[in-house]
Formats: sequence, C-alpha cells, structure tokens
Amino acid sequence: MSEAATIDFTEAGRRLFAREAEFYWAAARKDNLPPPRGLEVAFAGRSNVGKSSLINALTGRNALARTSHTPGRTQELNFFDVAGVLSIVDMPGYGYAAVGKEKVSAWTGLIHDYLRGRVELGRVFLLIDARHGIKKTDEPILDTLSQAAVSFQLVLTKADELSPAEAERRRAEVAAALRKRAAAHPDILLTSSRKGEGIAELRAAIARLLHDRGHLPAWSLA
Repeated sequence: MSEAATIDFTEAGRRLFAREAEFYWAAARKDNLPPPRGLEVAFAGRSNVGKSSLINALTGRNALARTSHTPGRTQELNFFDVAGVLSIVDMPGYGYAAVGKEKVSAWTGLIHDYLRGRVELGRVFLLIDARHGIKKTDEPILDTLSQAAVSFQLVLTKADELSPAEAERRRAEVAAALRKRAAAHPDILLTSSRKGEGIAELRAAIARLLHDRGHLPAWSLA
C-alpha cells in the first residue's frame, strides 16, 4: 500500500484550511508577481461564476476575497497565504463584455502570461457555472492551459441550483468535453459556496496536491 493510500486527505484539508489565511500581494503586471512562497494554486473563471465566494468558503473566511455583484471587479492577480505552506491566487474574471476592450485585453494578457510562465503554479482550478456548463468564453483559457501543459481541474459552482440528477448530467457533459485535453484532471468537483457542498472535497484535492509535491505539513496529518 502506498503512503498516499494511508492518508486521510479530507482531514488533512480540514486542518490545513483551519489555519490562518491572509492576503499578501496584488499584481497587475507579469513583472510585478511576488517572489516564490511555495506551491501556488490558482482559481480562474468567468466573471460572476462565484470565484471569490468559493475562495471564502474554502478558507472559512467570509471576506478574504472580495465579492461583488459587479462583474469584472477583480482586476489583478490577488495572492493569499494559507498557513505559510500554500498560496491561493485569485485571478481576474474573464468574459465580461461591459468592461472596456483595452482593460479586458490587459487582464487577459496577464492571466495567460501567468498561466504560461509561473514555475510555482501547481494547479489551476477552473470554475464553471454548473447551470450553463463550458461556454465559448472558456475556450481560450482551456486552450492556454492545454498548450502550457498546466495541470487543471474543473470545479462546477452553484450546483445547489440544479437537482442532483441535473448536476450529475452536467458533470458527465463537462467530462466528455475534456477527454481530449491531457492536462485536465479527471475528477470534476460539484460545489456550492452557499450550502458548503463540495468544499471538503476541494480542500482534500489541494491537500493531496501538496502531498504529491512534498509540501503537505506534518501537522496536517497529526
């Protein structure tokens, strides 16, 4: 039996995210990224997909990431330290047409530059609204992730707004769309920030990634 098979990653994830989480850096340009601070996981998705709400639910902090009813509010890469062993990166939302084209271009360039060139980036969690599935505006990010061979995992948000059967159909539909993308993680998570669904599974996935990269702290296993 492998060492990983003996680890309760759900409990490790709970312990990890019970620790302190705090904002420490904002970058509006590629040349302003922070110095490396260990493994990074990034959260990407369309504007209004519920990215900030999910980060808050993940860390158990109601106001760690700014939530807003105004799409396009996040304009920088925002970095949050978790327990001194992990950085969460909140990326600018994309696909919001009401924002000026020049600004959209700048945000898009920043997102793609970061995804292609950040050595510390362990995984991207790409958030997709469970009610709508993968849309045309998601394709450029999927293409960039595939071309850069960056490991990514899809997280379906707002799953509580579908029936269990509808949510499972959406998960199957998304899985089928990803089969030709080698960098895609096979497990697709169903989440609801409002009801807490899937949060333990997301924490466990991050704990497992930390373990695989040799960064999971011993205190999370005690």
